[in-house]
Amino acid sequence: MADTSVQMTAVGDQNNNMSGTKVSTIMSSSSPKQGATVSFHNINYSVKMRTGSMCKRKATKKNILIELNGIMRPGLNAILGPTGSGKSSFLDVLAARKDPGGLSGEVLIDGAPQPPNFKCLSGYVVQDDVVMGTLTVRENLRFSAALRLPKSIRQREKDEKIERLIQELGLSKVADSRVGTQLIRGVSGGERKRTSIGMELIFDPPVLFLDEPTTGLDASTANSVLMLLKRMANSGRTIILSIHQPRYSIYRLFDSLTLLVGGRLVYHGPAQDTLKYFSQIGYTCEAHNNPADFFLDVINGDSTAVTLNKLYDSEELDQEQLSSSLKGIEDRLVEEYKNSVSYKETKSELERIVQGQDYSTRPKSRTVTYSTSFCHQFHWVLKRTFKNLMLNPQTSVAQVGVMILLALVVGAIFFGVEENASGIQNRMGALFFITTNQCFSTMSSAELFIIERKLFVHEYISGYYRVSVYFLSKILSDVLFLRTIPGIIFSCVVYWMIGLKSTPEAFFTFLFSVVLVSYTATSMALAISADQTVLSIANIFMTIIFIFMMIFSGLLVNLPSVAGWLNWLKYFSIPRYGLAFQHIAGMSESNSPSSDNPNDAQRPSASANAAQPNSCQVSEIEPAAAPRGRRPSRAASHTPRRQGSPAPPPSWRPPPSPASSYASVLRSVPAIQKWTVASLRQALSNADVYYSRRMTKTELHPIHSPAESGRQSGHASWHPIRSA
Repeated sequence: MADTSVQMTAVGDQNNNMSGTKVSTIMSSSSPKQGATVSFHNINYSVKMRTGSMCKRKATKKNILIELNGIMRPGLNAILGPTGSGKSSFLDVLAARKDPGGLSGEVLIDGAPQPPNFKCLSGYVVQDDVVMGTLTVRENLRFSAALRLPKSIRQREKDEKIERLIQELGLSKVADSRVGTQLIRGVSGGERKRTSIGMELIFDPPVLFLDEPTTGLDASTANSVLMLLKRMANSGRTIILSIHQPRYSIYRLFDSLTLLVGGRLVYHGPAQDTLKYFSQIGYTCEAHNNPADFFLDVINGDSTAVTLNKLYDSEELDQEQLSSSLKGIEDRLVEEYKNSVSYKETKSELERIVQGQDYSTRPKSRTVTYSTSFCHQFHWVLKRTFKNLMLNPQTSVAQVGVMILLALVVGAIFFGVEENASGIQNRMGALFFITTNQCFSTMSSAELFIIERKLFVHEYISGYYRVSVYFLSKILSDVLFLRTIPGIIFSCVVYWMIGLKSTPEAFFTFLFSVVLVSYTATSMALAISADQTVLSIANIFMTIIFIFMMIFSGLLVNLPSVAGWLNWLKYFSIPRYGLAFQHIAGMSESNSPSSDNPNDAQRPSASANAAQPNSCQVSEIEPAAAPRGRRPSRAASHTPRRQGSPAPPPSWRPPPSPASSYASVLRSVPAIQKWTVASLRQALSNADVYYSRRMTKTELHPIHSPAESGRQSGHASWHPIRSA
């Protein structure tokens, strides 16, 4: 087995040489399994909390740990206490994972100060198992070995170490089974916990910390996990764990026991001497009672029968009296321990450890060091991210499937857009929906930094990889598989079904705009999710922002008419830019509109029609009808008229061009580039030409009411219809 002392010594030297010769000796020990002795001297830890109403909030100081002193040697060391006693905080202080701002006191490793990168040199198993569920047990261990062991160790030696560790942890039968996720069934809870322990033991740390390793496990599984830790402790490792309320079969495995109440020490010493100590101060454990349960009963006041009976006999116990009684019990237990022989012996030994040494110049800063290079980390993290994405159908397959379904639905609704007034409206609606859909579909990217937050924090603090490595790997995998590929599939399906401009330039412009809108919306979603810890809250923020962007996209609201103090929001609307860009590529391919009538080429141009809006290419306007009984004069009808085509009344006007109406909408969107404005104007001009030519084929036929059907003269109502 390769010795990891090379890595530990190199990392310590990379920081600085402030660790001292003793720590260097520990880290370069010839026996990598030999544990270290951890001593803590006058540990005090406090945090600042804000209390009071919103208008009168003030900062208060809350003490979490108060004057803790003791020694933990190689073996199985347990920290026991009720909920809120400070077990996890104390464990984090010993592991150098707490903010040193509110921390005072010293934690020494074999009499030497902790190296600034001690959290990278020690193993830490968090309460909630943070392993990649889509990978197998062996793949998780291989990932830890690749990033936490130096590259000087050959891959064959790493694989041999992984196999020995699998045998030691009892994971041979499930080594090639996936750990499991919410959708994928994997190994059992105990096997998952052993996998987490194995990932920390891969580099033989001098100290292994575990935060409540039995939480969430049944009694049998918890017992098997502690038996495993006991075997490792007997081999010379230093194991420190916090635990809430163990059964007796687990309690008897402890070598050292530390009892906490309210952040203060009640007992610290050998576990087998704990019952004797409590009997000396007046608390005797009944026969067949679990000692761990008995200690918690004493701390919580359940065994002080005399005090409680007096309170119950006098009158009904209220909350204030109960709190005062429990506070008195805690103070008494703390004072009893400070006056005990065990405490005095511990203090004497701690004084011998620090005798003649000066720790005033020790830096308080914490650093994170790495055993491998940036490129090596990026290769392994990106490889794991891609594999996790491919094996997680909830994010990969579902995203592509939803995009294909939406593309088919949108294509069916707007299938074959025609070149008329309704076609222009449908085309604009399709482009608007495509743009907004690309924005809302990126909400799934919020899961990147929220769901895996605990995994990232643990691996980063433990020195697996740099922050930039994790960020680039997640962004690259998300952009490629969840944004680019679905965007290409969506564009290929919906573009040709709608019937937009069938030229390569137009299609790739449309495709580029769809993907670019998705990238931009994804970056905004990532910025929001990085600041949130709850996925539902992040989704609420993103939904509100996207709705405002949709309103100010330029289609739902006439932007020039918006109040000035709100008009600036249009510059932050992602759909607004995407809509203008897509419209360039999505206009009809009739740049030189053709007509199904060959005579259209001989008709007046669109500019002439625009200059004479009253002209509708009709040869004559019929005069007003003559009074009944009189024939119209010949002079009044001197102009020949197309047979069967009655003239329109003088008040008739052709309907306004839809493209001209739409121009007012586009004028509210400022030009992104000069060529963008020119393209938009050219597209609108082509639409006007096409529409005016289509209107020249409109003929007018009179529609007589039933009351006037027998009359020979009178005004007829006029209705434009299309010629056959």
